[in-house]
Amino acid sequence: MELTIIEGRGAGYAAGQPGEPLIESDADCADVIGFCFGAGVSSLLLYPENLPSGFFELKSGQAGALLQKCRTYHVRVAAVTGPLSPGSRFTQMAAEENRGPYFRFFEDRETAEAWLAEGTSEGQ
Repeated sequence: MELTIIEGRGAGYAAGQPGEPLIESDADCADVIGFCFGAGVSSLLLYPENLPSGFFELKSGQAGALLQKCRTYHVRVAAVTGPLSPGSRFTQMAAEENRGPYFRFFEDRETAEAWLAEGTSEGQ
C-alpha cells in the first residue's frame, strides 16, 4: 500500500499515488482507514486508479461499500476523477454524494485539496 501524508493549506491528509492501485477489497479499505488513523489524519485524496476496479459500476456495490466505510469512520475522501459522464447513474450518485460531508468528486487536485483543508478547519 502506497500512501503519502501531505501537509498543506493548514491540514494534513493521506494521498494515494496517481496511476497506482490501492483499494481492491474491503480489507484494503480497512487498511487505508487504519493508515489514516495511525498517521493522525482523517482526510484522504484518491485517484480513479486507487479505487476498486468496479467502483464506477454501481451494480458492483464497491462504491457503496467504500462510501459507507468512510461515513462510519468519519474519513473525508476527495476523489480526483476528472469530468464524469453526464447522465450516467454513477454521475447521479456522485452529485448526491457531493452534497454530503464525507465523499466528494473533483475534476482537479487543487479543488480537492481546498475542500479537504476547508473541512479540517471546520473540525470535521
